[in-house]
Amino acid sequence: MSLKIGIVGLPNVGKSTLFNSLIKNKSAEASNYPFCTIDPNVGIVEVPDQRLKKLAELDNPAKIIPAAIEFVDIAGLVKGASQGEGLGNKFLANIRECDAIAQVLRLFEDKDITHVHESIDPARDKEIIESELLLADLQTLNKRLDKARSNAKSGDKEKKMYVDLLERLEKHLSEGKLAIHFDTNKEEKELLKDLHLLTMKPIIYVLNIKESQIKEINPDELREKLGVEEDTKLIPISAKMEEELISFEDEEAKEYLDDMGLKETGLNLLIVSAYETLGLITYFTSGEKETRAWTIKRNSNAVEAAGKIHTDFMSKFVKAEVTSYDDYIAAGGEKGAKEKGLVKIEGKDYIVKDGDVIYFRISG
Repeated sequence: MSLKIGIVGLPNVGKSTLFNSLIKNKSAEASNYPFCTIDPNVGIVEVPDQRLKKLAELDNPAKIIPAAIEFVDIAGLVKGASQGEGLGNKFLANIRECDAIAQVLRLFEDKDITHVHESIDPARDKEIIESELLLADLQTLNKRLDKARSNAKSGDKEKKMYVDLLERLEKHLSEGKLAIHFDTNKEEKELLKDLHLLTMKPIIYVLNIKESQIKEINPDELREKLGVEEDTKLIPISAKMEEELISFEDEEAKEYLDDMGLKETGLNLLIVSAYETLGLITYFTSGEKETRAWTIKRNSNAVEAAGKIHTDFMSKFVKAEVTSYDDYIAAGGEKGAKEKGLVKIEGKDYIVKDGDVIYFRISG
């Protein structure tokens, strides 16, 4: 499952520093993935998960393969990007290919790194970026509306309803509201999917701060200042500090984070937040040959999960032997779990839970 998070922001806000830190510190082994042929500005990053490490300690596999996400370092946006200014067209096309956006907002002061607007104001920067995305979406929507109105002249009831839906959306976007906050039902959402609207993508806000600001950050105040929803992911990160941490040994890095009052790196928080924002969960397969984390959408059933291993598994699916992660670890592995009756036999409709350890039975 190739999932892309686009790193977006104005010039000189720290996008590339953040991207380089991610790639140098959290790169997954490219040969393990079917999407390993990548452009220079795209990096495959493993999803940190201590559960994978503990499973591997039990089963001592020949290979360990983590879940992964692609991060894309997208060219810096400038005002007028929706009209093709700067690298506008390339910028917008690259975002369109991503599943979610990590919007980098600069909070740090540095006289040696000039801000394109000559002052530090994350709320203004956010407004510039999202205004350009909204303008691009309105262009897309207006083209579709012209066609839809023409088609609705036939008097077809469904075609008229589609025009009404697009007109409601146009009003919503014109008020400066992102498409992701447009009130729709499931059927309407499906009808809008092929528009590939930029503002329909989930956004994680990455606040690039100085190391000295880490203990001062008040997330609630920042949410109010930025005007973002309460459940929106907001990650304070010192990209420069994260870049420096790359050269630290594990124990040294842990001590440093402890001194800063941090439980984990900002990079880990960003990666996990990206994973959660995309509505993803992890299930595991584990044995002597391989311990692997598999990425699926939340609420996927057993057949869909099996299909991530191989598409043939979907048609040949018989049963799934499922053990919760906690039970698997407590029992000391698969053998102990079976002896204690902790392995459940599930059918096609079983909804896979995050952390399930699964062995699929297939026919033929």
